[in-house]
Amino acid sequence: MHDDRALIEARLARVLTERIRPALYPHSVPLEVAAWVAPGEPVPVAEGLAASHSPVAVGDSWGAPWATTWFKVTGRVPREWAGRTVEAVLDLGFDERMPGFQCEALVYAPDGSPVKGLNPRNQWVRVGAPVRGGERVEWHLEAASNPVILGVPPFRPTALGDPKTAGSAPLYRLARMDLAVFDTAVWELIQDLEVLGELMAELPVDAPRRWEVLGAVGRALDAVDLRDVGGSAEAARAELREVLAAPAAASAHRISAVGHAHIDSAWLWPLRETVRKVARTTANMTALLADEPEFVYAMSQAQQYAWIKEHRPEVYALVRQAVAEGRFVPAGGMWVESDTHMPGSEAMARQFVHGKRFFLEEFGIENDEVWLPDTFGFAAGLPGIIKAAGSKWLLTQKISWSRTNAFPHHTFRWEGIDGTRIFTHFPPVDTYNCQLSGAELAHAERNFRDKGAARHSLAPTGWGDGGGGTTREMIAKARRLRDLDGSPVVRWERPADFFAAAQAEYPQAPVWVGELYLELHRGTLTSQARTKRGNRRSEQLLREAELWSATAAVLRHHPYPYAALDRLWKTVLLHQFHDILPGSSIAWVHREAERTYAAVAAELEEIIGAALGALAGGGNMELTANAAPHARSGIAAGALGVAATEGPEVRAVPRPGGGFTLDNGLLRIEVDARGLVVSAYDHDTDREAVAPGCAANLLQSHPDFPNMWDAWDVDAFYRNVVTDLTEADEVALRTASPSGATVRVTRSFGASHVTQDLTLARGQRRLDIATDVDWHESETFLKAAFPLDLHAERYAAETQFGHLYRPTHTNTSWEAAKFEVPAHRFVHATEPGWGVALVNDCLYGHDLTRTIRDGDGGDHGTTTTVRLSLLRAPRFPDPETDQGLHHFRYALVPGAGIGDAVREGHRINLPERRLSGSGPVAPLVTVDDDATVVTAVKLADDTSGDVIVRLHEAHGGRATTTLTTAFGLSDALTTDLLERPTDDGPALERAGNTVRLALRPFQIVTLRLVRQGRVAT
Repeated sequence: MHDDRALIEARLARVLTERIRPALYPHSVPLEVAAWVAPGEPVPVAEGLAASHSPVAVGDSWGAPWATTWFKVTGRVPREWAGRTVEAVLDLGFDERMPGFQCEALVYAPDGSPVKGLNPRNQWVRVGAPVRGGERVEWHLEAASNPVILGVPPFRPTALGDPKTAGSAPLYRLARMDLAVFDTAVWELIQDLEVLGELMAELPVDAPRRWEVLGAVGRALDAVDLRDVGGSAEAARAELREVLAAPAAASAHRISAVGHAHIDSAWLWPLRETVRKVARTTANMTALLADEPEFVYAMSQAQQYAWIKEHRPEVYALVRQAVAEGRFVPAGGMWVESDTHMPGSEAMARQFVHGKRFFLEEFGIENDEVWLPDTFGFAAGLPGIIKAAGSKWLLTQKISWSRTNAFPHHTFRWEGIDGTRIFTHFPPVDTYNCQLSGAELAHAERNFRDKGAARHSLAPTGWGDGGGGTTREMIAKARRLRDLDGSPVVRWERPADFFAAAQAEYPQAPVWVGELYLELHRGTLTSQARTKRGNRRSEQLLREAELWSATAAVLRHHPYPYAALDRLWKTVLLHQFHDILPGSSIAWVHREAERTYAAVAAELEEIIGAALGALAGGGNMELTANAAPHARSGIAAGALGVAATEGPEVRAVPRPGGGFTLDNGLLRIEVDARGLVVSAYDHDTDREAVAPGCAANLLQSHPDFPNMWDAWDVDAFYRNVVTDLTEADEVALRTASPSGATVRVTRSFGASHVTQDLTLARGQRRLDIATDVDWHESETFLKAAFPLDLHAERYAAETQFGHLYRPTHTNTSWEAAKFEVPAHRFVHATEPGWGVALVNDCLYGHDLTRTIRDGDGGDHGTTTTVRLSLLRAPRFPDPETDQGLHHFRYALVPGAGIGDAVREGHRINLPERRLSGSGPVAPLVTVDDDATVVTAVKLADDTSGDVIVRLHEAHGGRATTTLTTAFGLSDALTTDLLERPTDDGPALERAGNTVRLALRPFQIVTLRLVRQGRVAT
């Protein structure tokens, strides 16, 4: 029997490949083809249709990298084909192994209306079913010759990712441009045999069902006349009907198939190409929905809807109609499928504000689910943000990529730092590009880790990453798998319907507490440093622009720039997409991002300047604007006031043996002749921060050549080889005055150069380190090490709206896998009674290790070493990653408690602004508790004039705070992130212009403050 099975499986594969599939189009005639190459960037549809085309032929080469070619195809259906189903077969030179990663096209009718997209797994355009015969056909193809960046073999450096270096040689060759008869019976036979052949391969060898299927397939192959496949197809199908009709077992796993095309908003293509990818895919999906009544398609990322609304309104009209019918489902409720580790608190909130609001305003749809299948891990603060946005479910697939530990659940409740729990599902099919193959479905059933308690999972079904979506073949498979013995049961369902059923089935799902760390792609915390700096700077400027504009609007009647701020926020949110901010896109994307961030900064500086000018008025009094949420030099949060410098003068003296000693009465810093910090002494506590015999601010470089996924990955073995960069070109005292002293250190290494200014300022309990690097290394990882004299068993790392604790040990494989981890503005290591913080203005990756010092007669204490990740130099997908100039600011804060870490983290990111004016201006709002951090002060998006204040508890404990306004307050309400009133918040006690409220640890609260003269809505 075993030999029979093997023979039939081999026979099935060959007959399908060599006889049945080629019989799908038994008759064909060539189409006439002409082409016009658009000059430069893509042109409007009307221009492409009206262009003067030149004849081309099958076999001709076409398509320089990133170019657009408009093909015009014309022909006439032979009259003898009357009554048959006819399609055009349009093969631009596709490689079927790589849908979404090469040439694609959108097909238009002569009047400019979209017809469908073309890609390697979707090469057909239906003419008629049936045709009359004699019809003239004409289509226009907007074809993109996108280069194959992720080639075979992958991860090879390529110049194709930048149009300046990609060259102009054609990439593709026209393969087929025909009208052809489509044999429906043959197509259905192909689907029957594929489903049964894939099922048969997954069933146990000794299962009776396998042998039933085997026998039926053998009989069907016997019924196929290899010389007349079309004429014998129905007879062959008849042999399969009985096994296809056998129902699934009552206990079969249930799979909710959701039509899907995860489209990266940028990756191995630029943003402008994603606009067209979305148009192609949605044109296909709306057509498929019209043909298939059971099919359901879901698309996330409000940005992508906004793109086609702006650039392809004719496609958007089709989408709107399909959404209204309830089968094209806007999913996720975020502006883009963003990274979740690096966006700041307010930016992460705005992802939901702008995403959910778009779907509400455009479609009247409220999203309950968060849809992030491909994001590289999930920050521990995210559950609270999801809840505050009014959502309650999360889907992702990416954690299945972890290399060390298998996550123990597929359906569970995820608990964030504030105690919020979100019902979460990881599809056990382990892909967001499911094709509903037998192997995928069998894997989902075997892999599902919550068997016994639950038996329901989701499968995102369709080609993704580069788009394409669900195909008619996948829908045909789903139809056969709806109730098939030996297979999981498959149903098309909306994401919300799946989640409602899964939660009802498993209400007491297990709980996972803390971050969802992806044990892969750790290098994305560092790659493309300029993109990361642009993000952080934009976030801080947006905070300032909103704060000062709101203050000026309320106190000086200055116009509030609603439209500009809305547009700028959306630009910044777009660039937080999980292949842009993580630094894993082609050169084109990151060079464009750098220009965009510069333009964003320039516009925000204009907005800030106008608002501050309105507030300051005329006059020559020196004023300081402080946008940080804590007092600085006696100035309260959000205040404008007179600067006051406090504390003893700073002394700077030469140090024996070389270098300098800096002292401001709070800290004594010793910089040796190598330019390294060998002492950071805290006068108040008589504690030394730097571990004995060690040096801090030590730059270290490592070879960085991961096994694959260059820009994404840092593999643990990089630590095996390290070079300490201790040679200094110069160590000099750059400035020395009562208000501060700066030691400048310059170093050269490899082909690179670094300049560091180490500054101790008057009245500050921190050492500021401004670092400029001219970076020209390749496949090298640069870190800054701070070995601390601390016995810290855990440390805090800032995340959105709070911080999480990570252990400093590697007791288990879970801890050991976290050898490179994220943080925002600070990391804080402590032992009881004393700690040290490291704060930064644009860094995200770091590592922390703990070692025991030993030696005869020596110190046997503990060294806790924190290293900030500064730069990498991967060569794929951008061979010039991070080459050139970079600027970082970070600071060492000895003697810091968690509150100090929070405060200094904000201060280094929000430096004071100096200006002249007529006098101090009261803060628009103040809070009287140091643990309560205000993350946003703005006017309400509904243009009512209400003031919106978002705040949270930042120390990880309970806090009671009183908020005071500088304006007449008539009412105060708690709202969700979208500024809608909610009962899910703390009780408010209002008295005059004050509001008193109590906060739980890390609780997020949004307040709508109604000004006198306004009626609460």
